[in-house]
Amino acid sequence: MTAAVTTAIAIARRVLATEAAALGELAASLGEAFVAAVETLEAASGRVVVTGMGKSGHVARKIAATLASTGRPAFYVHPAEASHGDLGMVTRDDAVMALSNSGETPELGDFIAYCRRFSIPLIGITGGADSTLAQAASVALVLPRQPEACPMGLAPTTSTTMMLALGDALAVTLLERKGFTAADFRLFHPGGQLGRHLLRVSDLMHGGAELPLAAPDTPMGSVLLVMTEKSLGCAGIVDGDGRLIGIVTDGDLRRHLRGDLLALTAAEVMTANPKTVAPTLLAAEALGLMNAKAITGLFVVDETGRPVGVLHVHDCLRAGVA
Repeated sequence: MTAAVTTAIAIARRVLATEAAALGELAASLGEAFVAAVETLEAASGRVVVTGMGKSGHVARKIAATLASTGRPAFYVHPAEASHGDLGMVTRDDAVMALSNSGETPELGDFIAYCRRFSIPLIGITGGADSTLAQAASVALVLPRQPEACPMGLAPTTSTTMMLALGDALAVTLLERKGFTAADFRLFHPGGQLGRHLLRVSDLMHGGAELPLAAPDTPMGSVLLVMTEKSLGCAGIVDGDGRLIGIVTDGDLRRHLRGDLLALTAAEVMTANPKTVAPTLLAAEALGLMNAKAITGLFVVDETGRPVGVLHVHDCLRAGVA
């Protein structure tokens, strides 16, 4: 390892250690003000408006996006644009979260005055306990005094890391208090790998008229017609109450080719007590079961054991579930 590489790694580790220590101090400093901030955000019947200038503004955008994606409607407003008409986006039903490490950002002045004038709850995240923002805020979340990771102590690094982490802490606390579920999460994340990971069996299965079903005493000739018509490579065998008792697959057909297959009934060919899944199971888990059992399809049954769908491995692959 060259001297240049060693130096670069040492600098990076110093930065990370500095910021990690600051996060530890931030965690230790949390108290009643944090709880008050959570309750303020929770109580607002409107949206959370997040604002900040410069690097704090970039962090504010991320906090707004995280809140919105975890069930608390939020958006970012640029403080300079707010002074030129965008304050009209903020209503008395909203709560405002303003970020400024110094607490003296000039562009926040009109935003602060607007909140005070219309009694809009204002949460200030700042490093200045005695700053204008902290004094004007309904709830002030004061960051502990920690050195910036920059050797000159000037570039916003440690301070913005603490702001970002504090925003995550607020969002996750709200999420858990609300009882936000994976299903709710998927509602706001339908695209990308995350959306695919959260797909459930019910989202991909074939149901209704697509279900290939037959009674146990159905002649195999008729079962073959059902399998051909539905094109899922299987047929579910159901009893008189409509409960799944077996399945006929292409493998079952091959195992009976040496005999007179058409002289048999579904009950004589089927595999009894087949593997099934619930419609609420994650599609990724169902795919894992199919891979483990070396099967290409699963019947989906409700709590009574009645089939409501069929999930094929190809359905998972087409949806990008892996």
